[in-house]
Amino acid sequence: MKVPGGGFDQCYNAQAVVAANMVQASNDNSQLEPMLARHADAGYFSAANVAACDAALIAMGRQPHHCTPAECFAPAPPAPENPTPVAAEAHWLKTPEGKKLYALCKQTPEPVFGIIKSVLGFRQFLLRGLAQVRGEWSPVTMAWNLKRIFVLSRPG
Repeated sequence: MKVPGGGFDQCYNAQAVVAANMVQASNDNSQLEPMLARHADAGYFSAANVAACDAALIAMGRQPHHCTPAECFAPAPPAPENPTPVAAEAHWLKTPEGKKLYALCKQTPEPVFGIIKSVLGFRQFLLRGLAQVRGEWSPVTMAWNLKRIFVLSRPG
């Protein structure tokens, strides 16, 4: 995979939604349809993905975790006339319901990857080749799910 600064590395791009997958693509742009979900992070943003998934929430870029009161409670700007899919998505993300739904992305899917790295200690693959890496990724995501089930099933 091409890496920043030039050159190539043996790299993989982990995807986890309802199902987990492993691909050898340098970014998430072509992975939305295979990993379609209601929420998607900024890596999935492209005009083609917005057009393909009218009902999906696709972040257009990184947004701060906290907004100022003026930003949080600002009224939505007027909707553009005859918007492109990208312009329509940009407008929707500025509406109160769009802001509220996008805020859930910061607490629902994204922490999974941080927990997999920090708590489960999974920071790199030991095997090479897409089939072998998929074989490693599946038990990692299964371990996450089991950990989550255990936490949620504990009383009180």
